[in-house]
Amino acid sequence: MRLGRIATMVSAIALAATMSACGSSEKTGGGGADSASAGTGAAGALVGVTMPTKSSERWIHDGDNVKSQLEKLGYKVDLQYAENDIPTQVNQIENQITKGAKLLIIASIDGTAITSQLQQAADNKIPVIAYDRLIRKSPNVDYYATFDNFKVGVQQATSLLVGLKVKNADGTDGSEKGPFNIELFAGSPDDNNATFFFNGAMSILKPYIDSGVLKVKSGQTDFKTVAILRWDPATAQKRMEDILTKTYTSGDKVDGVLSPYDGLSIGILSALKSNGYGTSGQPYPIVTGQDAELASVKSIIAGEQYSTIFKDTRNLAEVTVKMADAVLKGGKPEVNNTTDYDNGNKVVPSYLLEPVIVDKSNYQKELVDAGYYTAAQLGG
Repeated sequence: MRLGRIATMVSAIALAATMSACGSSEKTGGGGADSASAGTGAAGALVGVTMPTKSSERWIHDGDNVKSQLEKLGYKVDLQYAENDIPTQVNQIENQITKGAKLLIIASIDGTAITSQLQQAADNKIPVIAYDRLIRKSPNVDYYATFDNFKVGVQQATSLLVGLKVKNADGTDGSEKGPFNIELFAGSPDDNNATFFFNGAMSILKPYIDSGVLKVKSGQTDFKTVAILRWDPATAQKRMEDILTKTYTSGDKVDGVLSPYDGLSIGILSALKSNGYGTSGQPYPIVTGQDAELASVKSIIAGEQYSTIFKDTRNLAEVTVKMADAVLKGGKPEVNNTTDYDNGNKVVPSYLLEPVIVDKSNYQKELVDAGYYTAAQLGG
C-alpha cells in the first residue's frame, strides 16, 4: 500500500472524528505578560530543557535536536534527562530556575507533578513551553508544541484495519469480514497524550467492535485497564503474556493488537513469540506502534511489527525552538490550535504537527529518503 492511499483512507473513515480534535487552524499568539518580560537580554540567554528519559531513543533525538537548534540561534542550553523519575525532574527544573534560565522547555514525566515548580517559574517571570506532553492543572503553561495526538490514534486504528484487510487503503471495505480477535493497549495514564491516542483509536475501532467484526476477547477495553504506566515495555510484555495465558488457551488466536508506542510493541511481540507466534504456521498478528524507533522499523522490515506512526522530532524541535525564540524576543509565536488542549486550568495555545503512518511499503520514502535514518542503520 502507498502512503497517499493510507492518508486517503484516514480521511474517508475518520474525517468527522479527526475534525473534532483538530480545533482552530487560526494562527494566533498566546503566552501573556511573560512573553514581553522575557524579551530583555534574549541574546545568549539560558534555556532549560528537561526530557523524561534516555531509555527511549526518541527522547534522545528530541533533546539533541532542541539543544542544537537553540545553540545555533546563540542561546545557552541546560539539557537534562530524568530517567522517568519524577523527583529527579522536579529537582532539574528547580535547578534550572536557580541557574537563571529565561525560558523552560519541559517534556513532563507526570503532567500534574510539577505545579509548584511552574509557579516558581511564573514568580520569576520565566515562560514555559510544554514539549509533546501537555502539562496539566497549572495556569503557568504558556505554549504547547506537539503532534495531532488524536489523529495519531486514528492512524493507528486505521492501520490495524488495513492490516486485517477489513478496510482497503482507499477507505473502501476490504475483503475480510471478521470476526477478528484483537487486544488493546494504551499509554501511561499520567501522560495526557495517552488519552488522545486511545480516544482517537477507539473513535475508529468501536463501531467494528460493536458490530462484531472485531472482538476484544479478553474483555479489557477501558482505558484504565489497558494503560501501561510509564510506557514500560516489560509491563506491556507481562500484560500480553497474561492475556494469552488466561484468554487464548482453547486454540483461538490473536489477530491484531492496538499498541500506541513502539517500545510496547516490542514487548508485545516478545510475548507473542514466546507463545508460538511468528512462524509460517502461526504468523504474528497485526501490531501497530508509534515513534518509528529503530528496533521497530527493523521489525517492520522483517515482517514482524506491522506499522508505526512517524513523528519527525526534527520538525517538532524546529517548531519549539521558533516558539522559544519568539517568546525570548518579546513576541508571540505562531500557533494553529487554540481550542483543544485544555490542561484543566486553561486552554494552552498549541502548535500541532502532522504524523505519518509508516509500514513496509513506505519506510524507504518516509525515513531513509527523508534522512531520518540511513539505509545502513536499517541493515540495508
